Amino acid sequence: MKTLSQTWFADGYIDFELKKYTLLAYLQSIHQQFDAQKLYPQLADLIFHYNNLVAFKENKKYLQEQFPKRLTGLQMEQLQLLYEHMIEDDELMKELESIIDYASKKMQKTISNGTEIYEYVEDALSIFPVGLVPLRHTEGYFFLCSGHASQTLVYQYRLSIFEKHDAKYRAIKTDYISSWQRNIVNSYQNIKTELIKTHLHLPNPAVYVVETELRLPIEETLLPVAKRNLVRYISTQAMGNV
Repeated sequence: MKTLSQTWFADGYIDFELKKYTLLAYLQSIHQQFDAQKLYPQLADLIFHYNNLVAFKENKKYLQEQFPKRLTGLQMEQLQLLYEHMIEDDELMKELESIIDYASKKMQKTISNGTEIYEYVEDALSIFPVGLVPLRHTEGYFFLCSGHASQTLVYQYRLSIFEKHDAKYRAIKTDYISSWQRNIVNSYQNIKTELIKTHLHLPNPAVYVVETELRLPIEETLLPVAKRNLVRYISTQAMGNV
């Protein structure tokens, strides 16, 4: 996948046609990944660049506070200097604003395409617990199954809470444990039983299944979508038990 620098729109010679072709080459590589139903890290990277453009355009006065934190001090200094040049140079300002307006619209359309794929995958997911769910559900396992294959991927998960802009969010950390061939002997319940026997640090874990009939790339699509939906599912279940 082609990549963009974090300040690509302001790097080097600021020329609309030059930046346009740089952007289109990047978006073409994104579409190729989307066509292969590969969402990540492409979608997250695209949203990051789109947010950078919005922050640069709308938060001139509060750039240091509002701009995404992945930028280095040197990059921030570069953008601050660019603003100073823009104030003094009307032509530069018009050219940069043209680049940002064009790129924002193109990125937004591509983000919509990625979002459609995400929602399609999300709607095809089925999530349910294996056996009884203990009161402590912030740590446990989930089984991931794609298509009609009998392979079951087992992951351990841990939920945590973090605050951002005075709001609380749940984050999930996962570790791959093993792969099982599901059959009469290795049912979901039997896999759970074996995990309890071999992983003594979780004697009574919460265990969930995330299934879909779609055949999807695991790392690039199914796993990240499954993780987000599992967080939502567990959070919803927890609220219902309050």
